[in-house]
Amino acid sequence: MTDRSRRKSINGHGDEQNEPISNTNLSNLENRRDNNYSNPLPAVRSRSFSEHSKDSINVQEPNETTSLLEGAREPSSHYSHFPSAREDDNAFSSSSRFRRHTWNPRQLKHLTAAFTEQIGRYKRRSGAYDEDKQAMLNEGGGIRVWYDDYTTIDWIHDYVKERVRIRKLHSIKGIRGWIVTSYDGLQGWVLVFLIGIVTACFAAGVDIAAEWGSDLKDGYCTESLRLNRNFCCANITNNGLDLNDDNKCDKWNSWSQAIRIHDESDAKLFDFFAYVVVALLFATGSALLVKYNSLYARPSSKSSARIENIEPKRKELKPYAAGSGIPEVKTILSGFVIRGFLGIRTLWIKAISLAMVVSAGMTLGKEGPFVHIACCIGNVLSRLFHKYNKNEGKRREILSASAAAGVSVAFAAPIGGVLFSLEEVSYYFPSKTLCRSFFCAIVAAVSLKLIDPFNTGKIVMFQVSYNKDWHVFEIVNFLILGVLGGLFGASLCKLILLYTKYIRNRTWLKQWPVVEVMMVVVITAAVNFGNKYTRMSNTELIFGLFSECTNEKEHDGLCDNSFNGMFEAFYLLGLALISKFLTCVITFGIRVPAGIFIPALLVGACFGRMLGININGDCVIPGVYAMVGAAASLAGVTRSTVSLTVIMFELTGTLTYVLPIMTAIMISKWVADGIIKHGIYDLLIDLGGHPYLDSKTEYDGANTTFTTTLDLCQRDLEVIDVNDLNTIGELKNKLKKLSTSGYSDAGFPIVDNKILVGYIASTELEHALSLAHGSDNLTRCYFKDENVIDKSANFTAYVNQAPLTISKNASLEIVLELFKKLGLRYVIVVDRGQYVGVINKKRLLIYLRQITGKDMNNTL
Repeated sequence: MTDRSRRKSINGHGDEQNEPISNTNLSNLENRRDNNYSNPLPAVRSRSFSEHSKDSINVQEPNETTSLLEGAREPSSHYSHFPSAREDDNAFSSSSRFRRHTWNPRQLKHLTAAFTEQIGRYKRRSGAYDEDKQAMLNEGGGIRVWYDDYTTIDWIHDYVKERVRIRKLHSIKGIRGWIVTSYDGLQGWVLVFLIGIVTACFAAGVDIAAEWGSDLKDGYCTESLRLNRNFCCANITNNGLDLNDDNKCDKWNSWSQAIRIHDESDAKLFDFFAYVVVALLFATGSALLVKYNSLYARPSSKSSARIENIEPKRKELKPYAAGSGIPEVKTILSGFVIRGFLGIRTLWIKAISLAMVVSAGMTLGKEGPFVHIACCIGNVLSRLFHKYNKNEGKRREILSASAAAGVSVAFAAPIGGVLFSLEEVSYYFPSKTLCRSFFCAIVAAVSLKLIDPFNTGKIVMFQVSYNKDWHVFEIVNFLILGVLGGLFGASLCKLILLYTKYIRNRTWLKQWPVVEVMMVVVITAAVNFGNKYTRMSNTELIFGLFSECTNEKEHDGLCDNSFNGMFEAFYLLGLALISKFLTCVITFGIRVPAGIFIPALLVGACFGRMLGININGDCVIPGVYAMVGAAASLAGVTRSTVSLTVIMFELTGTLTYVLPIMTAIMISKWVADGIIKHGIYDLLIDLGGHPYLDSKTEYDGANTTFTTTLDLCQRDLEVIDVNDLNTIGELKNKLKKLSTSGYSDAGFPIVDNKILVGYIASTELEHALSLAHGSDNLTRCYFKDENVIDKSANFTAYVNQAPLTISKNASLEIVLELFKKLGLRYVIVVDRGQYVGVINKKRLLIYLRQITGKDMNNTL
């Protein structure tokens, strides 16, 4: 046989008479590769060497295109319902490195393929997931395909994959090895640097658009329509003065002045009408943009659910760009896959619709959605670097840093952003991720500082500072604020949950989300217009409540020490407290971007300022009480402690009031936990039915003690016995039964006369079947090393030959810790090597929610 025909036979493109390759020969070739691993480039190159992958060692060695690993390359017309990724595989295998110094016309084809690979990073992912497939086979885990939608990633596999990649880099010796290793270590820092800058640009754009749109409800600037009120009246605001009747801005006209209505009552009525109409236009536009352009959460797209025309379980369609996004981000960081939720389309829809809905003046915030936007940016930019693009576990480290950047630009709190990502969002947070998150948060904060979207030299509008210290007698007031914050926070969580569950999801509002948005914005605008405090933008009101009283600024009557002034401020703040609380209940959860940070801060700041007004004196700062009350209220809603304390500290820029804030936050958390156990994000995760296993939650030991591992495992699932015929038709039937069982994201244990020998996931089995070309339903498939003529029917390469097992006598606490600490998708229960059953993560979550009194009716 010639060298050329031998190469064709190895790659599965030769004639049928070519000699097949067995797994034994493949093992011998891999051993030969290991012996020559330190010298990956051969001294002599054949003409066709450039057609192989860059990982090829010699012409006899199988590479990424070897038929034994991937099957034949012919179109799988007989199995068009299975996912195929040959385009992805071809792009990867064709992106070879050229070392020639003369131009070869063939290089144009390879350069085109390399460019196609870069573009393909932003397409829907399917097919090959592992690059160095032979190395993964040597590890015993088998090769994998991309994770399907609504499935859980395999943290262990991704960790092993990263170690294999690093080992390969370290095998390169000399100066070239040092350069390659240094560049590889630098990629993470470059990536988080880019994420910080892009996140700051998006945040600045949203802030500028939101402030302009918010002021547009009251009027416009005659000098330029693109200027908001602060920029239009910069000559007044730059001097630290309030925009009121005494300091009127001639460049700013109300809508009644624009059409020259002189009667005061008519002008006020028209201004109210214009206020409501502009708010309605912004909110409706945002809702329509989300509804008709956003991606939706749909039933699993697994092909196994479509075998034999099986209809997947229909669920409520949930637009990805709506809501806060933090509950879903937490679920994704725990290892769950929701395709499109962090994509480019969701990014721009979320940013534009967020600016519009904040401009409408609704009782919601943009800080929570900023975390979602930052994670979208991190997910998109991570595809520029191969080690993050092809490793879902590594990608989640970058998403944790992105979440820190989102909080950093929202509150000008880099340290608080890192701690919030660690405390509330992230599931896996190693020390390297901590440093990169800190760096990403710093870059984001500095970039936003340089952009200066508010033209004030400050990153956020309500950044304040205090010059007085607090007194011992005030500790009682801070404790009262902590109790009130816990009560308000827990009540807000409970009412939002009940309203969403029993009114929004069980009435006509569920079918008419845009109409619901229109109703809410009209109610909110009508209530806000009559109160001078609620008529302000949310950030402007918080700034006034937090601010210290001076002789130059009275903050719209908040600093009036007369009896009538104090009574008016107390009365209007009370109305603002009630209106913001109630409108937050009906607003949070509608089909537009909406955060909970700002509403919670507003509610707490209102009752804190009310308490500060009552005891106002020369030694007391009412703004401090507003700040402490805001922190207590937000703690009662989110149950954050350390990160919230640091955020409030960075927000005020002083250490003087850290102890009162810490005290109020701790008291608030205790009180809120006594009313309702979890914060708003955990409640929304449970309400949405996301498969989230909280590593910090302690479950009832009494219930877990009486349940054994043997009771929890499933013993009626389909298995694959290597001694059976295992035809393609039988395997398709097994996939069909698996999809109808509710565990379509699981797989099949592989046994040899009841002895466990491996495990194959449903996605890998579907991919293997799709590559079994020219075969009918009676073709036999193999799951162990055998001399098989049709190598496309040998699925050994896709079998995990080292699945994690546990004895049937093990306690359930050990199983729970394995799922928590290792991020497992499944664990196989054995009895002295014999297969007993499987515990899937989804089944474990169902059990845990049963013992905690929660339901799983909406489980994805």
